Amino acid sequence: MGDHKEQHLRVGAAVRRRRRALELTLAVVSERSGLSVPFLSQIENDRARPSTASLEKLADALRTTAVELLAAADPACSVDVVRAEDFERPLAPQTRSLVRGHHQMHASEFTGDHDAGREFQYRNDRLMYVADGGVEIEAEGRAYRLGRGDTLYLTGGVRHRWRATGPETRVIVVAVAEHIEAVEDRPR
Repeated sequence: MGDHKEQHLRVGAAVRRRRRALELTLAVVSERSGLSVPFLSQIENDRARPSTASLEKLADALRTTAVELLAAADPACSVDVVRAEDFERPLAPQTRSLVRGHHQMHASEFTGDHDAGREFQYRNDRLMYVADGGVEIEAEGRAYRLGRGDTLYLTGGVRHRWRATGPETRVIVVAVAEHIEAVEDRPR
């Protein structure tokens, strides 16, 4: 099988995200790139695969590079299973990624203790879900105690720290991936 996945990336969503982040219409991108609006629409919907030359023109119009667009592209396969048995190390504190590859969303599972001394601040939003045990979280000067089944949502930019209250604690953290620009709602 090898690394044939790289050749089958769907660049459409990455192009659309970049265009929307810059608040550009298809017409403006068409004007800048010399590519037609229908062709751009087909690229964004993964109905057309741009040539290297077209991708470079498109990247220039979006003030980025073809390499960056490909790095932010989605793999053509849309289903990926991460098996629990691949990570069986009970009782030792550990972190495992629940999502393989470069996607819009990232998820991790934290098991056991966690370094409460470290403060975190992420650019994008994240959701913490306590699957087992409990955690204490300090955010925005307030303390929160979460038990099994509880969730806490943190907006991007919120400084926080947390610790497990027992060795059997499992926390799932789901977040917008750090390589995705958070788009602020601010008038131009």
